[in-house]
Amino acid sequence: MDLCDLLASDGIIASLKATSKKHALQELATIAAERTGLDQHEIFNTLLQRERLGSTGLGRGVAVPHVKLHGLRSIFCLFARLEEPIDYESHDNEPVDLLFLLLAPDHAGGDHLKALASISRVVREPSVLDALRTAKDTAALRSALTHPLPSHAA
Repeated sequence: MDLCDLLASDGIIASLKATSKKHALQELATIAAERTGLDQHEIFNTLLQRERLGSTGLGRGVAVPHVKLHGLRSIFCLFARLEEPIDYESHDNEPVDLLFLLLAPDHAGGDHLKALASISRVVREPSVLDALRTAKDTAALRSALTHPLPSHAA
């Protein structure tokens, strides 16, 4: 499962304004609701419940808030670069400026895990993180997210 297959066609937000983790989740839930037809409050509340279990901040300025939702037909993914980094209670205590929102149907166990693994592969590359932080526009962000990653095969 490739990230380019996961990202919604209009799923890249080059400059999201948010002042806190809760505010960022609220903004992402609003955008996701507009694009999926699901209830914004349900998305937001489910994201908050998931965060209470443990932060989805991966470290190095990246967070992947993810939940399963009833009524969703297929995996939905957004990427947002924040205007200013925010405290996200990440495991490394670093502020977050890159967010991947991943919503999955409640019956998508394996696909949900494959999608998380796909995002993880992309964000572990320092060159990709640099490209995401310096990209000038949405097209450059899409390119950074979907270009073939370097192979680490021996």
